[in-house]
Amino acid sequence: MANIKTNENQTSSKGINFGWIWSEYSVIIAFIIIFAAATIMNDRFLYFENQMNILMQVSTIGVISLGMTVVMLSGGIDLSVGSVLAMAGVFSILSLNASESILIGVMTALAVGALAGLINGLLVAKGRIASFIATLGMMAGARSIALYYSDGGSIASEVSSFMYISNSALGPVDTPIIIFLGLTLIIYILMQKTRFGRYVYSLGSNEKATLFSAIRVDRIKIGVYTLCGFLVGIAALIETSRLNSISSSSSGNLYELDAIAAVIIGGTRMTGGKGKVIGTFFGVLLLGVLNNMMNLMNISPHLQGLVKGLIIVIAVLFQKRD
Repeated sequence: MANIKTNENQTSSKGINFGWIWSEYSVIIAFIIIFAAATIMNDRFLYFENQMNILMQVSTIGVISLGMTVVMLSGGIDLSVGSVLAMAGVFSILSLNASESILIGVMTALAVGALAGLINGLLVAKGRIASFIATLGMMAGARSIALYYSDGGSIASEVSSFMYISNSALGPVDTPIIIFLGLTLIIYILMQKTRFGRYVYSLGSNEKATLFSAIRVDRIKIGVYTLCGFLVGIAALIETSRLNSISSSSSGNLYELDAIAAVIIGGTRMTGGKGKVIGTFFGVLLLGVLNNMMNLMNISPHLQGLVKGLIIVIAVLFQKRD
């Protein structure tokens, strides 16, 4: 028996390098494959303008996905992000038009997003409601509020300079791209280098053990959902200022599914405790490249969902999971 175990260990040690590389970098490998395929299929893909367009298109979902990553690492999920984005956008423009102050409009979007996240966190942490149910309720409630205060339609900003938030640039790089990249770095540092990040991973891995370690689990949960809501508020500003308007019925529609897909493709485990922000970053880019490639190839919009779904399933199937 000892010999058998020794042989198994040796076999495991021989294959551990490849297995570790695939486990840690599968999303990057998948991204490189999709990127290379897009380059071969269309010579316009590598144009600088097209690359910037991809980053611009994924900036809103990217910011939301960062918040979703933190929530899912804690073992939860947030289904309300799309509806909260619409609600934050509606209140942002209403306050902007009433005050004619861009600062007030910005602060309103951030406050509404963070407040919605705080409510989600309180329902999950203090109300002991499953995150799926709590955020499902917020999804319905936030969308309803957005529709009510906009009379079920769109609201346009009366302050034209508001649109410069998303339609300005630093050199050749648009502001939303800079915001997305900057927030990715900040959330990466938060999750990898701070006590809060360690507690989130611990909570997602084993909530009881985390509680017995004298860690204030409730505070971590509330903090996680509030942070996610705050990031949704930033995403609402990006989307609202880009169009200088917000649609209460269609803005943010199904954004939660794209964000969850990016996080899962990035390697974050559904049950929490395992995953990385950099994985989500490449998951977002992978979906962006995939969408762009299909548009360049003139694939019917009615089939793009099918192609995206197949890529998501294949990516998840080939990921090594514990």
